[in-house]
Amino acid sequence: MSTVRFLTGITTSGTPHLGNYVGSIRPAVRASKTPGVESFYFLANYHALIKTDEPARIQRSTLEIAASWLAAGLDPAHVTFYRQSDVPEIPELCWFLTCVTGKGVLNRAHAYKAAVDKNTAADVDPDADVSAGLFMYPVLMGADILMFNAHKVPVGRDQIQHIEMARDMAASFNHRYGEHFVPPQAEIEESVATLPGLDGRKMSKSYDNTIPLFSSREQLKKLIAGIKTDSRAPGEAKDTEGSALFQIYQAFASEEETAALRKAYAEGIAWGDAKTLLFERIDQEIAPMRAAYEDYMAHPEKVEALLLAGAVKARAIATPFMAQLRSAVGLRGLASAVQGKAEKTSKAALASFKQYREKDGLFYFKLVDPAGAVLMQSKGFESPKVAGQAIGQLQRDGAAGVAALQAQLEVLDAEALARAVHALAALAEAADVK
Repeated sequence: MSTVRFLTGITTSGTPHLGNYVGSIRPAVRASKTPGVESFYFLANYHALIKTDEPARIQRSTLEIAASWLAAGLDPAHVTFYRQSDVPEIPELCWFLTCVTGKGVLNRAHAYKAAVDKNTAADVDPDADVSAGLFMYPVLMGADILMFNAHKVPVGRDQIQHIEMARDMAASFNHRYGEHFVPPQAEIEESVATLPGLDGRKMSKSYDNTIPLFSSREQLKKLIAGIKTDSRAPGEAKDTEGSALFQIYQAFASEEETAALRKAYAEGIAWGDAKTLLFERIDQEIAPMRAAYEDYMAHPEKVEALLLAGAVKARAIATPFMAQLRSAVGLRGLASAVQGKAEKTSKAALASFKQYREKDGLFYFKLVDPAGAVLMQSKGFESPKVAGQAIGQLQRDGAAGVAALQAQLEVLDAEALARAVHALAALAEAADVK
């Protein structure tokens, strides 16, 4: 079975709330415990700079969100858990993707369009108070995802557009520089894709309508009591459609519990009784995590140590991958340029690897010459990482690499292949001369 990579992050601009929990934290933690899944979790503190200019708030939020994930059952020993700013390869990749992403694509991003529409309605400059950071948000998110070639990204329905953009960025880069990125897919829990807040709108820090994830029992009860409902009296049938209270309950309850509340709505349950049911159901799930959360908050040094260890794991993947991408776009040592000029008459020197995934779920690569002729075809690999390691071995070791991997390769033109891998190995060797 092929390993599937899940990746998700939360922006560190506020206190984590129930919407973050059901839409990101809970499904991601569940996925991390699934056999055949490799999980990446990050604290999106670069993204936070777009939303707030309060340094203390970003620092506090980073601790709160990390503590929430850990309290919810995230095991750093079995996942890659890191802070975005601890992986410098991410902003570098963001620039690479910026250079292959059309401005027109970013013009259509929901957050940017909403800001422009708001300004237009107010009869001011369409770009008033719109930072370049807000405009470029989808590219940074694309870099977060593509840096680790995530296959699936748990998101709310309102974030699907960003995943589609990341797919476009991957395709655009691959078209120009060869197959380096796996197109990601959005992973959505249909019933909880977007959780409503206290006022019925999407639960969001921007609307100040959130229910903090680790509120005290008393605060949780008070906040739930404030959820907006209509004026229907006890005994009057109530609609589940559009009911924030019902949607939040559904995100925590089983199918049987949800069906029971739907029936109670039809029978005219009092809003106060419905809110009590919601409070007890949420507290039943959250209460066991509160002690762990409070311990992490009281000992931030524990969280810091875990994040730094996670950064080491993340960079073990990001650093060599970024080196591969730098070479692909032409950011190479000058000695390799000299070598390339000396061998410019050899078409094999310009041969390139193409990496891709087939319908059987396995990952393949091939080596093609400038005319598109296939010199060598690989057999299937269980993960893109293993396939990438094989490519790296061929680029580094040349003919010796071909010999070592012969059981996994199908050679179609032995003579041309020998020239090609020799040239690639020479380029790699020259690039190491600094």
